[in-house]
Amino acid sequence: MKMGKDPDYRFSLANERTFLAWIRTALAFLASAVGVDLLLREHPVGAMRHGQWLVITLALVAILTGGWAFLRWYQNEKAMRLEAPFRYSHSLSLLTCVMFGLGALVIALVL
Repeated sequence: MKMGKDPDYRFSLANERTFLAWIRTALAFLASAVGVDLLLREHPVGAMRHGQWLVITLALVAILTGGWAFLRWYQNEKAMRLEAPFRYSHSLSLLTCVMFGLGALVIALVL
């Protein structure tokens, strides 16, 4: 990305660390999807059929989180280079709602 002027390297590195934190979160969702899939394979066919939605949902959240990480990194880097204000992100509240919903559904399935 070569537009505007180079930002202070400390801010650019902080932006990169934030990106990597989001990528770790995406990897955790993906690892959870793989783990749930492996556990479902150990149970009867009925449990597997009803639990596949959880694996698919976790994998989709992982994909979206990884994509969102890149988008936020790019937007922040561009704003720093152009000395523009940062855009407010609703991603944290959205991710919190997704986690709350998934957690509630897993608890309902276990009980």
